[in-house]
Amino acid sequence: MQETRQYILDILRVKKQATVDELVDDLEKRRGTSITAVTVRHHLNELLKEQLITTAELKHRDSPGRPQHVYVLTGAALEHFPSNYQPLVTHLLEQLTNSLSNNQINVLFEGVADRMAIDASIPYLSTIERLNYVVTYLNDHGYNANWEHGEDGFILNTTNCPYHQLAEGNRTLCEMDMRLVSSLLGIAPRLVSRISDGDAACSYFIPDKTVAST
Repeated sequence: MQETRQYILDILRVKKQATVDELVDDLEKRRGTSITAVTVRHHLNELLKEQLITTAELKHRDSPGRPQHVYVLTGAALEHFPSNYQPLVTHLLEQLTNSLSNNQINVLFEGVADRMAIDASIPYLSTIERLNYVVTYLNDHGYNANWEHGEDGFILNTTNCPYHQLAEGNRTLCEMDMRLVSSLLGIAPRLVSRISDGDAACSYFIPDKTVAST
């Protein structure tokens, strides 16, 4: 993130909202150097394009002049601030492991996978269209997925695990992904490789003409 734009996000995070004039004042205090309203508007336009901010309303100036837009953060902007999810999730998984049986844990994570598959809302599609739809869904969720033709079928690859540090110590998450992929495809594929085993990708083989079309 470009420094001035990150400053703008930081200011909006604290103040909740701000006009161009207010941002100019805050940026000059933070940077220790002057900055023009034109430059601030340029950075705001870039942040608008990235959908990290939006305009909430018009605010009338205390002095004569046209009303100014008021800028606020979007939900997507929160990804540009420090977070501490991993230790929390690690402790939650440890607590689940200590409190529930393996069967109960499996049922719990199967439910999570099924919920994600339902949210995907996959329509009636041909085999290729469904594979493309599944790849798009997985990419939207950080899996870096692709598919290719294989002998007598197709191979679905995911080269990034969104929670690889957690999965290295908890195979339940790998099983959840298998359940998710199966639900998305409408057929249980065969696991070919797994990132947590040191492979380059989690790969799934789908026999030709078995990908569900409903």
